[in-house]
Amino acid sequence: MSDYHLHLHPHADDDRPGPPVGEYPAGHIEAYVETLMRRGGGELGFTEHLYRCAEAQPVLGRFWEDGTDPDTAKFTEEMVRTDQGLSLEGYVTEIVAAKERGLPVKLGLEVDFFPETIDAVLELIAPYPWDFLIGSVHWVGGWSVDSEGSTVEFERRGIDTAWEQYFALEAELAASGSVDVLAHVDVVKKYGYRPVSEPLELYASVIEAAVSSGMAVEVSSQGLRKPVGEIYPSPIFLRMFQEAGVPITLASDGHRPEEAGYAHDQVVSAARDAGYTAKLHFDRRSPTEIVL
Repeated sequence: MSDYHLHLHPHADDDRPGPPVGEYPAGHIEAYVETLMRRGGGELGFTEHLYRCAEAQPVLGRFWEDGTDPDTAKFTEEMVRTDQGLSLEGYVTEIVAAKERGLPVKLGLEVDFFPETIDAVLELIAPYPWDFLIGSVHWVGGWSVDSEGSTVEFERRGIDTAWEQYFALEAELAASGSVDVLAHVDVVKKYGYRPVSEPLELYASVIEAAVSSGMAVEVSSQGLRKPVGEIYPSPIFLRMFQEAGVPITLASDGHRPEEAGYAHDQVVSAARDAGYTAKLHFDRRSPTEIVL
């Protein structure tokens, strides 16, 4: 069993308790491991959000100031401000220490993709001993595509246009080669705003870019806990990845210890249904295929 997408702090709008912002208690890390052991064992890949780390703020800047609707931009600014306070240095230190204690954990990072700043971001994170990097598109300019408080943008832009804008960035991320794995690659469907039929051409643009850059894609149970009630990516999308030879990791995108390895059996079943027989293991950004 493996889970290559986990966070150690809930988001600020999550009323469930967690560790103090910016702190990484050893017992909290071990609680994730204990959950995974109860579910069959394996390894955990922690992937704190870069945008939440204080060190990233000068690099990312005020990205919401891009001409997005003022109310939407204000929502994003307030969300980012309340979500900040994590420490990249502190996070890395504690996960490395957990590895040194013999815990089956990997040091990862969720790189929030903005085309204008990705080069500066890669320079910022280069000194750290990452095992793997995942990349995600959470924002189209100043619009947070997977936040309930800004779903009005689907109506303002139109669903088809919103999806086209999201997937244009997803394809740009996939082509960039900046990370190892594409995270929750169709998270834009989270609240059920979807085109009438699956946009195969948009899917193909991401897959073609991933093949070219050598990226993998995660199969994530996060969507099962969200209104869409579906694994990321969709069955058709995942099969297209498989047919193109794009490898996979397995993920929950959990933000609490009890979510480590969430719905793992369903994720494995989805991967096998799509034709996969192997998944990736990472060490210092070097992937190895292991049996699914």
